[in-house]
Amino acid sequence: MANKIFIDIDKRLDEIKKLENLTNQQVKLLSTAKKINRKNLIIGNKKISAWRILFNDVLGPGKGGIRFHPEVSEDEVKSLSFWMMIKNSLADLPYGGAKGGVKFNPRKVSEKELEEVSRKFIDAFYKNLGQDKDIPAPDVYTNSKIMAWMLDEYEKKVGHHEPGMITGKPLELQGCVLRNDATAKGGFIIVKELVKKFKLNKKNIEIAVQGFGNAGLYISKMLADSGFKIVAVSDSKNGIYNKKGLDIKEVIKKKQETGEVSRYTKAKIITNGDLLELSADVLILAALENQITKKNAKKIKAKYIVEIANGPIDYEADKILFNKNIMVIPDVLANAGGVIVSYFEWAQNRAGGILDKKYLENLLQQKMINSWQKVIKLYQEKNKKIDLRTVAYIIAIRKILIAENLRGNL
Repeated sequence: MANKIFIDIDKRLDEIKKLENLTNQQVKLLSTAKKINRKNLIIGNKKISAWRILFNDVLGPGKGGIRFHPEVSEDEVKSLSFWMMIKNSLADLPYGGAKGGVKFNPRKVSEKELEEVSRKFIDAFYKNLGQDKDIPAPDVYTNSKIMAWMLDEYEKKVGHHEPGMITGKPLELQGCVLRNDATAKGGFIIVKELVKKFKLNKKNIEIAVQGFGNAGLYISKMLADSGFKIVAVSDSKNGIYNKKGLDIKEVIKKKQETGEVSRYTKAKIITNGDLLELSADVLILAALENQITKKNAKKIKAKYIVEIANGPIDYEADKILFNKNIMVIPDVLANAGGVIVSYFEWAQNRAGGILDKKYLENLLQQKMINSWQKVIKLYQEKNKKIDLRTVAYIIAIRKILIAENLRGNL
């Protein structure tokens, strides 16, 4: 998987170059990261690779999470920072794209070592970070506690308070009340818009969810509470399936008690691979990159796929799914709830926190629906001849290139 992800992005840009008549200079600008910062963090007698990549900041400071994962690579972090650039532009946020990564397994270390890694990350990169430079947030295997350590370390280094330098913080450190389930909430709004737009019968739709971490768990709960039927879910170990529907509250309880969804007994145990190939109407991907590739794309039976994870479908698979008339709602649209709420947190930190929860919930809904409508409108204008991901990229890229042009960079 390593070093393959950005190749996919280059292929997508080649396609958009033809569709939008882009110049080589424009494509080079869009495919080149502005700053790749890499450091080794020294933890005891171990050296751990870490990155913070600012892909582009033409629309505003960099914005994007930090993931702790044993498989993190520079290629992955660079790809994620590119997707953040697209996502932030599409959502009309005043941000460029950035991402961070630390290559280690946070589940196999003590809390003391986790804190040390978090603080050393800031020690390594704090000069590149700040509320007007580049603003991190949580991502895979990072959370509000880690953001608190990072904020503390940053403020010690710079000698002043600057809560807007990082988002996804605990509420007590000026976090945002919507942050916990923001990505899921954004995805949930998109699923409801999808159902409305294509006149699907909510009662009859079967939904499968791959990934039962934060986003997968919360979106499953929201869908179930809203009367949707979820027939399958999976975590990193395995999955469960019951055509009649799962009792999601019970599944969540088992997951929280035992760490595995398969401890829920009223369902058949299946693999992650099986879940992807079920004949559900809507497949929600909330795990990691490259889950659907040319190897399994032909076996996918869902009519609609909603990407809550980043990059779960590769370029070749996208083409196969499009030819099978499977509609993919891309990550840069469907999972933007997290960064939109990060934007609220950042804005509140700068203004002194004056907006209430209801106002922010309405604003999140409005921003998600605006992005959805923009994408669907251009998709229809293009006579449905190109997929929604390409459409979303075109909208985002047009805005980035206008900004680059206005600054005199093109």
